[in-house]
Order: sequence, then C-alpha cells, then structure tokens
Amino acid sequence: MIAALLAALALQTAPPLAAMVPLRDDRIGMAAQQGADEAAATLDRMHQAAAEADGETYFAQFSSDARFIGTDASEHWDIPAFKAYAEPIFARGQGWTYRPYDRTLIISGDFAWFDEKLDNDSYGALRGSGLLRRTGPGNVWKIEQYVLSFTVPNDRADAVVDAIKSDPAD
Repeated sequence: MIAALLAALALQTAPPLAAMVPLRDDRIGMAAQQGADEAAATLDRMHQAAAEADGETYFAQFSSDARFIGTDASEHWDIPAFKAYAEPIFARGQGWTYRPYDRTLIISGDFAWFDEKLDNDSYGALRGSGLLRRTGPGNVWKIEQYVLSFTVPNDRADAVVDAIKSDPAD
C-alpha cells in the first residue's frame, strides 16, 4: 500500500512557478490580505494626514509607545517629543508630503514589518521602514516604529560620510 502511494506521488508534477505563486488572496488567504490592506491603510492615513497638516489624524496612527526616527541623528523621538516638534508645524498649516510607492508588508500575527520607497519634492527619493502592531479597542493597526531615511547612491557614499564626519555638531 505504501509503495502504491509513493508511486502515485512520484507521478505528480509540480505546476509551473507562475501558477504556484499568485500575488494576492490565493497566496496569503483572505484574512491575511485584509490585515495587510488594513496595515497599509494605516500608513496611507499617516502620510495623508502629514500632507494635510492634520496632527490629530497623524498621531492617531501611532501607538502611545511609538518611536519616530528621522533623518537627522538627533531625531529619535518618543511620541510626546515628536508631537512637541510637529504640532507647531501642523498648527501653521504646514506639513510634509512623502508619496509612498513600492511598499512591502510582512504580516506575522499581530505584527507587520514594512518598508516603502518614498518620493518628496525637496528631498527626492527616501525610504520609510518600521513596525506596526494590531492593538487596542477594535484590534486596529498602529505604528510602533517609523524610520525615515535618505537614500545615498553607493558612488556618492564616501562624500556623504566625509560631510558628516566634518560636521562639528556631531
């Protein structure tokens, strides 16, 4: 009986790779896709609120224990410190516009790791990365950590490092 089962299994062939890895619901399941869509929507709301100088909506996307790590070495903020920095800017009707594209989300239970490419009129290409956690009433996605970073072409890295090293503020 085992020999017959092994013979039957040996005769089966795997489908072509393209048929094995559909890009959406079939690959990760409906519930997981919904979770990924909800996590992505949290990031989208955060970016939209920043562009509209809507501090209330912006900070509602972060957990109370979140960290925001900006492009400057001094920008390693908990939420109260980040609010102290950002709320006066938002109050003047100013915000910041980062247009996300090419986002990757990896969901594992109540956690989602992400990275995204960003476009900004002043800075050009940037990256955002971090962690979201499903939490609280309604089991909603909140940003636990967001890291904003500049992209530096490899052929320009030495010049950037030299500029940072020569800065007396460090």
